[in-house]
Amino acid sequence: MMTIKTETRSVTLPVQYRAADNKNTVAGYAATFGDTADIGGHFREVIAPGAFSQSLKTADVRAYYGHDRQRLLGRTSAGTLRLNEDAKGLAVEIDLPDTTDGRDVRELIARGDITGMSFGFIVTHDEWDMTGNIDTRTIHQVELLEVSVVSEPAYEGTSIALRSRDEARKEKRQQNFNAAGLRLRMKAHLDLRVRSKA
Repeated sequence: MMTIKTETRSVTLPVQYRAADNKNTVAGYAATFGDTADIGGHFREVIAPGAFSQSLKTADVRAYYGHDRQRLLGRTSAGTLRLNEDAKGLAVEIDLPDTTDGRDVRELIARGDITGMSFGFIVTHDEWDMTGNIDTRTIHQVELLEVSVVSEPAYEGTSIALRSRDEARKEKRQQNFNAAGLRLRMKAHLDLRVRSKA
């Protein structure tokens, strides 16, 4: 079930069509590691290697056409969707169904009209670097919800990520405030000790 915390990201890498063993399979990458992505001009984002490792152990991930849950193409529990983390990123293989959507996706990839894949996720561990001119978010762990074949790769869910950034900024300000308060209390305590000895 998708929630308000769900974000999606897309990659424009070649999506391959393979016809073998009476299967119509498409393959590509839904995410790549270490690449810096500009998220709507608001911040930069990097997906760290291993970000999907925990989720892939237990999640029953679906493959959709265009993030539309009514346009199912495959599912990990059915063996029609295979996901693997390798050195490059999140590798995806989908055995397309013999449905209107499956045939359409196959034809659109073969024609070169579809060139990207995407994934829907919830961040479970990230870090923000706010020391540069543009903030950088490193995603270390996600709950993977779905992968999609997409005709127009775009970075969606930016508002959710911006809220995450704002929370990180608020937490950093509170840490700085607490540290400053502690330093002031320590200084006042030392001043009192020095005065009492004088």
